[in-house]
Amino acid sequence: MLIGLVRDSVMQCFCHSCRAPVLPAAHRRSVPVKKAAGKPRTKQPKKVKFITTEIRCQEMSKGGLAYEVILAEPVGVPVPRRADSPEKTPSVEEIQEKLKAAEERRRSLEASKMAAIAQKMQKIEDASRIRSEQTNNFIVATKEALDAKMDSHEEKREAYINELRARLKDHLEGVEKTRLTLEQQTAEVYKAIEDKMNTAADKRDENIKKMLERLREHEEQVRKVRAGNQERFQQLESAIQDKLQQAADRRLQIEAEQREKLRNHERRAELVRQNKSARAESEAPTSG
Repeated sequence: MLIGLVRDSVMQCFCHSCRAPVLPAAHRRSVPVKKAAGKPRTKQPKKVKFITTEIRCQEMSKGGLAYEVILAEPVGVPVPRRADSPEKTPSVEEIQEKLKAAEERRRSLEASKMAAIAQKMQKIEDASRIRSEQTNNFIVATKEALDAKMDSHEEKREAYINELRARLKDHLEGVEKTRLTLEQQTAEVYKAIEDKMNTAADKRDENIKKMLERLREHEEQVRKVRAGNQERFQQLESAIQDKLQQAADRRLQIEAEQREKLRNHERRAELVRQNKSARAESEAPTSG
């Protein structure tokens, strides 16, 4: 409330003698107030307006101001009454003049309305024209930007494709060099393998010849050893036969000697038995 009073009192005179009422602000809107159905029970006090008598300004800090508003005593503002005008009967001329003035006011109002409508239509046309110009300018600028972007993209794509082609060309050249190197190395390896195979074949033939020679020598040696062994076998067989014959003769001789000893032993035993029996016979009569 105080802020509204200060804002409304700025337009008044700042002298102490002026008691002019506060003018209503132009920007305020009148709010309809609903009237009560019956009379109020209590008498409402009259609205009192505060009129500013003095405003003091003081700098409180750097870059800041403080305002002090001093209000005067409340004063009731009387509502001016309109004086009663005497009744007057208008004449025909006055009525015609009023009608003419009303017609002129109506035409002027219609003209002002048509002018306002024309002005609005002009503004709408200008806005539409400006909007179409802005749209066209935007379309042109967008098209130019898009064309520039497409050109840049096309250039970048061409540069990228050329770079890829150069890389692919370098790669193919490297692959071709590698292939030729591999082919050369493969040919050298094949040649070395063929030389080794030829050398191995020659050595194999020589080794086969040496082995055949060794086999022939071994067979000759085996034949000689076999012949010597056969002779030894024959000698051993004849010696074994001689030994077997000698052993058989010795066995027969030993058997004959054993038989002779056995016969002699039997003869001795018979003599001993005869002697014992004779001695016994000789001793028997003596005892009788």
